[in-house]
Amino acid sequence: MGSSRLPGKILKDFDGKTLLGHILDRLKKLQSAVTTVIATSDLAADDEVQEFCRKNNTICFRGDELNVLKRYCNCAARYQFDQIVRMTGDNPFPDIEELDRLIRFHEEKEMEFSENFSVLPVGVGMEIMSYSALEESLKNASLPKHFEHADEYILDHLAQYRHGTPDVPGCKNKPKVRLTVDTWQDYEKACFIIKQAQSDYVTTEQAIALSAEYERREYHFRKETS
Repeated sequence: MGSSRLPGKILKDFDGKTLLGHILDRLKKLQSAVTTVIATSDLAADDEVQEFCRKNNTICFRGDELNVLKRYCNCAARYQFDQIVRMTGDNPFPDIEELDRLIRFHEEKEMEFSENFSVLPVGVGMEIMSYSALEESLKNASLPKHFEHADEYILDHLAQYRHGTPDVPGCKNKPKVRLTVDTWQDYEKACFIIKQAQSDYVTTEQAIALSAEYERREYHFRKETS
C-alpha cells in the first residue's frame, strides 16, 4: 500500500475490481496445482491487505517491509514450499497460460531459476526459484538491492544456478511493451485496457494491442493540445 509513485495501488479500483482482485481471478485459470499467498509487509498500512485476503479466502503472510528477500524466505519456510513462483502485486495482466508453461518447463528441466519476464511485456511475465536458491540468496546477499527484491542475488549470480527461459509465441514476445502499474498514467492505461477488452480475462495479445491504441490516443491528444 505504501507505493511512493501511486499510493494504495494494489487495492485501487481498476474498472470495478481491485488490482489484487484481478490477479487472483486470473490465477483461477491456472491448471498447475499451487498454493497462493499474498506476502505483504508488517506495516499498519498493509492491514488493509490482510483484510482483503480474509474477505477473499486467500492466505496472507506478513514480513519485513524493506527486506523483501527475507520476507520471501520466511514465507516459503512457513508453508514448506520447494519451489516459489514470484508474481508482483502491481501487474494486472499476468499471462496464466505462460505461467503454466513456465511451471512445466521449470519442473521438466529441473531448474533452480526459470523466468519468462525477459521475453513477455513488462508486467506480464513471472519467475520461479527453488527454495534452496532463495535460502542461499539470503545467506550470501550483501548489496542493498539483494534485499529489496527476492531475485536480485540470483540474477547477479546466474551462472551458479540451473536457469532458463522457455520460448513464448512471437505475438507475445514484446518485452518493450509496458503493462505494469507504477504511475498514474500506467493506472489509466490499465483501466482503459480492461474496459475496452470487455472480457473477464484480458489476453496478452489484447493487452498489447489496446496498449498501442491507448498510446496512439494519448499521442493525438498531446499533439492537439500542444
